[in-house]
Amino acid sequence: MLHRGLPLPVLLISALLHCAASNKANKHKPWIEAQYQGIIMENDHTVLLNPPLFALDKDAPLRYAGEICGFRIHGSGSPFEAVVLDRTTGEGLIRAKGPVDCEAQREHTFTIQAHDCGEGPDGVNSKKSHKATVHVRVNDVNEFAPVFRERVFRASVTEGRMYERVLRVQAWDQDCSPQYSQVCFYQILTPNVPFTIDNDGYIKNTQPLQVSGEKLIRFTVTAYDCGKKRAAEDAEVEIQVKPTCKPSWKGWNKRIEYVPGSGSLALFPNIHLETCDEPMGNIQATVEIQTSHIAKGCDRDNYSEKALRKLCGAAPGDVELLPFSSPLHNWTHSLPVQDTQDSSLVFWFNGSQSVEVAPGHLPAGGRTADHLTLSFWLKHGGRSGGRSGKEEEVLLCNTVQNGDGSFSHYTLAVHGCRISFLYWSLLESARPVKFLWKLEQVCDVEWHHYALSLEFPTVSLYVDGVTYDPALIHDNGALPPPRRQARLMIGGCWEEEKVSVKVDDNETTRVTGTVPGRFLRGYMSGLTLRLGPVDSREVIECLYSCKEGLQFTDFDNLGKGMKVHVNPAQSQLSLEGDDAQSFSRALQHVEYLNSLQFPTPGVRPLKLQTIVKCPSDEGCLTVPDLEGYLVVLQPDAPQVQLSGAPRSAHPISDFQGPLGVPLFPDLKITCSVSHPISSNKQERAPRADMQSSDGIECSLEKCEVGVVGEDLNMEYESLSVDVSSTWQRGLEMENSSRSLKITGVQSVAVYEDILRSLTYRTVARAALYARKFHVSCSEMNGRYISNQLYTEVDVLHGIHAGSPNHVLSAQQFVHSAHQAPAELSGHTLVNTNPSSVFPGVAMVIIIVCIGFLALIVTLGLSRIHSVRQRDGVEEPELEAATQRDTFWEDSAMTVTVNPMESLQSRGLVSAQKESVSERREPNEESG
Repeated sequence: MLHRGLPLPVLLISALLHCAASNKANKHKPWIEAQYQGIIMENDHTVLLNPPLFALDKDAPLRYAGEICGFRIHGSGSPFEAVVLDRTTGEGLIRAKGPVDCEAQREHTFTIQAHDCGEGPDGVNSKKSHKATVHVRVNDVNEFAPVFRERVFRASVTEGRMYERVLRVQAWDQDCSPQYSQVCFYQILTPNVPFTIDNDGYIKNTQPLQVSGEKLIRFTVTAYDCGKKRAAEDAEVEIQVKPTCKPSWKGWNKRIEYVPGSGSLALFPNIHLETCDEPMGNIQATVEIQTSHIAKGCDRDNYSEKALRKLCGAAPGDVELLPFSSPLHNWTHSLPVQDTQDSSLVFWFNGSQSVEVAPGHLPAGGRTADHLTLSFWLKHGGRSGGRSGKEEEVLLCNTVQNGDGSFSHYTLAVHGCRISFLYWSLLESARPVKFLWKLEQVCDVEWHHYALSLEFPTVSLYVDGVTYDPALIHDNGALPPPRRQARLMIGGCWEEEKVSVKVDDNETTRVTGTVPGRFLRGYMSGLTLRLGPVDSREVIECLYSCKEGLQFTDFDNLGKGMKVHVNPAQSQLSLEGDDAQSFSRALQHVEYLNSLQFPTPGVRPLKLQTIVKCPSDEGCLTVPDLEGYLVVLQPDAPQVQLSGAPRSAHPISDFQGPLGVPLFPDLKITCSVSHPISSNKQERAPRADMQSSDGIECSLEKCEVGVVGEDLNMEYESLSVDVSSTWQRGLEMENSSRSLKITGVQSVAVYEDILRSLTYRTVARAALYARKFHVSCSEMNGRYISNQLYTEVDVLHGIHAGSPNHVLSAQQFVHSAHQAPAELSGHTLVNTNPSSVFPGVAMVIIIVCIGFLALIVTLGLSRIHSVRQRDGVEEPELEAATQRDTFWEDSAMTVTVNPMESLQSRGLVSAQKESVSERREPNEESG
């Protein structure tokens, strides 16, 4: 009802303001379902939601506040968007932004939120609904055809047998749904073949096959998915018909090559056991590699025994009882020496001889017999004539005088496969104790290393780095004690024997004497004696363990019930299991490893022995043994190159100074590796030169500086290095009149530094010579030797700091003195008369001679003619040399011969000819 007292325009304005106030009352949030499930086809864009997408707002039917303006999808990378179909009803739609791929992502999950239009067209004070979860599944379309995993499937069958499954062909489909991604059935397309295929792809034969027929049967198969879509490409099947099966190992190579430095190598990477489907219960196999012909039974470190002990951190103080024969150590001169690959010293004991060590060579100290270590290499040869093992053979027999004057005795011997150690602590009172070990290593005619440590009453024996406890310890009772005399014998032992001695014609008497007996037959090397306990296990393994052998590392994937055992020498590896497949897989991981950088090249025979047992514990299958060989290729040989100045000149004061003159001040030692051509005629990739590296790869073991020509007179001449620095670096030095030797394993940089500090010195009253020296270095116990670098040190006379002309004259004089008489090979006697190099005196002599020659030239023509006839060869050479060297004409060294002097003084002419030839040598060298 209109108010009568108000005009009409006012009433209209009031109504409009009331409507506007009512529209701004946006009191409620839109509402949607909490969760939606959607489906979309790969070839469609619209998502079918359950329930449908509707947003409700309690502010309806108000304009803006009761209307739905949009939906917002939350989730990064969502391929969908939501749109509003009707703002009044709040109906919405979710659609894909682009094509969706079921194979890429089959399901999508995101959240959606609705918002109203607010309080006006600008959306002010808009309200949002809660977030609802949307799950959209992409339905697959059969767009892909099946694809076979292989283009050709191959299998083999044995003739005359029927198989339930010969092989299986498999195809796969890229579609994502179970309906279209599964292959429902296979089909053989080639007609009239004796095979069928089932829906899972397994092929079996329909009749027995014979080798006399087709040995290789080929046919084509195809596949269909559950949407009846055929494979894009068919597959070929090849079935090979083989003769009757014979159990054996398949897939192995008889020859195997090992490249040094390549790490471990699988010996049988593709091997498998063909059991011919026979039942079996247990499989046992042994892989054996034979290395007995390599050095001392296998590849070990190639350094010398002394150098290797330092490298491994062994305790010092070993006394070598079987050294190389020399005037000081001559007791081994009668023993035959065998050549070895590792350059070690090996002696042969033939079963009828022994040697006795000189008493002065043994270590001193009280109670030496109760705390000691014996170490040696032994290859026991047994005895000929079938008497092996019937007699005891003594390795070492020693009677020791203790510090208090008493005597002790011990004997180390072998008897068959036993090794024994007889110890007598005191010959006067104690009873002997004998320790026995029964070891196969003693009688297998192979090289083994033994280390026996005595800390009475404990005795420890290490064989190839493995410790063994005594099998028996017993008291030998009342044995006759040996004679109380300090002596040590190797390869036998003295025995008491009564001999008849004729006193006169009618009377003889029997006296007691000692004769050697119980001789050793075999090879022995590196026998050492040290006072003190045996080295640690780590040191022994470093010293004597084999650096090559068999290993198994795939224990994590070892099949159930499989057992693997490797012997201490790593020459035999045994496997045991019940499953042929797991057994073959384990055998494929048997590896050979040679950890040496420069291993011994050559052949290592391989053997694989197999025993198969049936469940009844009886042999049912006989698998033949495999015999092959491993070839260790020639390693890249290291080349050590020495370079430096070939000569140097020094003043007399330097030679006679407190330090002397350095021989090799600019010495350079480089180490490189030469690469041979491989078997495929392609050169290996070169490695960079390893110059003075700190690694063991470029270490040196010995450098020797030698004198060329006459030996040094040790009373006046000497070679010296910094002894304290040499010892601190673990090196040893041996100096003599002929050479200076530095030994010990050290890096190239250390040897380079020491050799650069090497000096040559003379005393003041010594004759001064131009001395020549040479130096060479080696590594790996002399296996690799460097070149010989020669150098010459000359003497400069009459040098003064303020007279450069004198220095030049002295240098010219040194060059003119290079040619030496034959009896002074290696050094040159330098003229010590300084007046011969002074240019003032020479110039006066030249002027006088020229003036005198001008006055009597007429009288001397006939005499000159006779001189040329008698010296027809010498004088043209002098004239040609004079014309070629204009510098000689102007120098202070020109000598003029008076032709009127007696021809008996032809020594001056010879001296001039020698002087000319000496001047030509520097010119030729400079050219």
